[in-house]
Amino acid sequence: MKSTTPKKKNKGMRGYKSHGWGSKKKHRNSGSRGGFGMAGTGKRADTKKPTIINEYGNTYFGRRGFVVPNKGIEYKAINLRDLNILVEKKSIKGEINLMDYGYKKLLGSGVLRYPLKITVELASGNAIEKVNKAGGSVKVEEE
Repeated sequence: MKSTTPKKKNKGMRGYKSHGWGSKKKHRNSGSRGGFGMAGTGKRADTKKPTIINEYGNTYFGRRGFVVPNKGIEYKAINLRDLNILVEKKSIKGEINLMDYGYKKLLGSGVLRYPLKITVELASGNAIEKVNKAGGSVKVEEE
């Protein structure tokens, strides 16, 4: 008969609420160490700024560049070729107010097949020219 060896006892930090990390407040996320990696460097008393500047150069600290204050406004636009599809789908005759369909701008890509009186907030010069050529008109109206 073979003799069995007793099972090796392995505590594995069971029952220790800190699991070897000291205070229970430690060993949480990156906030417990001041951020990941080099984050927080020079912003805390334990890092010396001259050392970082010597090692990484003078561009390590501070912000650089320029942020454009106004990136412009995007409008929901419709092209003349898509306007043809909208007119056919909704069976529109004569007049159309594009603002009722959620469009703010009329663009001139494509050819308009119907003579329409179009009311819209904004329109490109090319679109107005093509609508007039098709026998219609564009009324640009501020909302």
